[in-house]
Amino acid sequence: MSYQSVSEPPLSEPTSSGQGGVKAAPTPAELIARAEALVPVLAERAAKTEEQRRVPEETVRDLVDAGLIRIATPQTYGGHGVEIDTLFEVGWRLAQGCGATGWFYAVTQSHNWLMGTASKEVQDEYFASPDVISSSAFAPTGKTEQVRDGWQISGRWPFSSGVDHAEWVWLGAMDIPRKRQAYLLVPRSDVKIVDDWYPAGLRGTGSKSVVIEEPVFVPEYRVFYPGPAHPEARDRHGRASYGMPQSQVMPIWLSTPLVGLAQGAIKEFAKRTPERRLPGGRSHADLPGPQLRLAESAAEADAAIALLRADLRDLIEFGAAGKQLTDEERARFRRNHCYTAKLAVSAVNRLYDASGANAILDPSPISRIHRDVNAGSHQIAVAWDNIAELYGRVLLGVEPNMAMW
Repeated sequence: MSYQSVSEPPLSEPTSSGQGGVKAAPTPAELIARAEALVPVLAERAAKTEEQRRVPEETVRDLVDAGLIRIATPQTYGGHGVEIDTLFEVGWRLAQGCGATGWFYAVTQSHNWLMGTASKEVQDEYFASPDVISSSAFAPTGKTEQVRDGWQISGRWPFSSGVDHAEWVWLGAMDIPRKRQAYLLVPRSDVKIVDDWYPAGLRGTGSKSVVIEEPVFVPEYRVFYPGPAHPEARDRHGRASYGMPQSQVMPIWLSTPLVGLAQGAIKEFAKRTPERRLPGGRSHADLPGPQLRLAESAAEADAAIALLRADLRDLIEFGAAGKQLTDEERARFRRNHCYTAKLAVSAVNRLYDASGANAILDPSPISRIHRDVNAGSHQIAVAWDNIAELYGRVLLGVEPNMAMW
């Protein structure tokens, strides 16, 4: 079994040749080029996306038409046969144009990657369309009861990004007897969307609450337990990343739009600063302060992407080999998820602070980027303090303060 991954830049070959009337799958480089072509389109729509508090329908159509929704879909179900590093390269580029769209894309595509480790029965149902979109609310905030052959669930689950466009919704629950978290997959028609998404940033993600007023039944085959590596899924789908524990992969998709936002801030600052003038007509671009801030922020943004690329290469290589991760390796991956988010926030905030009074106004792109990157960094999976402590304890030989897997 061979496993495809991208290099830097991604140059792996399509998995079908196009001979005999079979259309060749797009290469990672082609998919990335399609994402880059969408960046100015997404930037033009970014204000509308924020105002609507959801990703516009035309943006979803563009993502589908470009084949980008199929990147995380296993090849067995109509995906392109590429690895998750291609998903990362596409995701952060989209976030350059619109952070909310980048967040929507990365989060919804993480579900399609994750579904590849579920039972064949639920995969067949879920991937009836290779362009399937689902949302999630993983915090176990609803009311759940385990019954014969499944669960009865009701209640309210907040922060379901992209639910307006979803065909399915993943809801978090606690399996009390097994003392572990479960994800319950329900059709979108089983939930009511509550329009309560009025955040400080990432307004365009449409991360509304979902409610189930009368209990619904979720059959056992739609109950999913996250956690370990899935070598059987790796071998079935030819995707090495399934050979890694999900806790080492899933948080990457929350860092992805943040590092893309940082790259977007670099471009926006470099574009706008020469247009700003001091009394007498001198450009702000001539001043050492903006020059130094731009250099440091660009270094941070580039370092964040390089760090995630290196981790993805390791995860794909380790997954292909069936490597058992050490506690230090697990803690390192989690540290990097959070540290790259920290770098992205630092890069954006430094430029925002040097962008003048216009940067506080809603029409300003850098104002929106500032709101979005700071909002995204509040997601618990990329919060720095707990994971930094975890890594330090592991490195010092002290008992870990929290589960890493």
